[in-house]
Amino acid sequence: MGVVRNEHERVVKASADAVGALLDRLSAPDDPVFPTPAWPAMTFDGPLAVGARGGHGPVRYRVTAYEPGRRVRFDFTDPANGFHEIRVEPLGELRCRVRHVLEMEPRGLERVLWPTAIRPVHETMVEEVLDNFERAATGECPCPVAWTPRVRLLNRLGWPRPEAADWPAEARLIRHAVDGPGYRDAYRMPLLPGLPRDPEAWTGVLRDAFPVLAREGGELLLDVDVAGLTARASLLVDERHVWLCTAVRADTARGRLYWGLVRFFHPAMARLMLQRTHRRLALAAPRAPWRNRLTL
Repeated sequence: MGVVRNEHERVVKASADAVGALLDRLSAPDDPVFPTPAWPAMTFDGPLAVGARGGHGPVRYRVTAYEPGRRVRFDFTDPANGFHEIRVEPLGELRCRVRHVLEMEPRGLERVLWPTAIRPVHETMVEEVLDNFERAATGECPCPVAWTPRVRLLNRLGWPRPEAADWPAEARLIRHAVDGPGYRDAYRMPLLPGLPRDPEAWTGVLRDAFPVLAREGGELLLDVDVAGLTARASLLVDERHVWLCTAVRADTARGRLYWGLVRFFHPAMARLMLQRTHRRLALAAPRAPWRNRLTL
């Protein structure tokens, strides 16, 4: 397979200046264009400018050209095998064209992954970017892109996994919830733009089945007791992550026997429940333009 060139464009019924202002907000905290949280956010190590390094998900690149309001180009790194860029081209007073171009030379495993996985995800994401340009600039998008079954499967398979970590300092309720716990753990996932910051929105992690004992700031403490066990779970939303923390103490022989079996399955189940809720809330989140309305 040689060099791949992939192009998408959309005519938007708005001025190039108005649409260019949206382009300039790429990767900003209130980015109205990039389709997160359904997909990983575009982030850089600084503001959008030549030399900024970052990417989205596993795709790494750096900004190599930037004409405010008109064009930005990203050259791939790791590996350095191509580029993608977005242009805003005036077509009149209230019309412009937004064009996305990708050019790359697939190498190694990419030669197989490009047609089977990378291309369908890439094309869907780019069309969602163009949809969001149109929504933010005009208030509507008559023909939004639809996910194919393959894209839905790839999105599910590529969803980030929870990371094990120590209890964060902000998890104050769980620290004092169980005296002398024999077991404790914590799992976290990134708080993507658009995900809810109210911990009560995350109670679906535990199927909304347990009573809330207390709330303090962004932390919710739940009673997850079963016979012979004193158990508490904490749902915490901080500036960067959503956390699921657990503390367990076996109080009786029955409780010790029960927990001796369940503890082998608990980590996998905790991760799975957090990941499923994370993805469900991400796919249900409002589109970026609706979250970040601009006065154009």
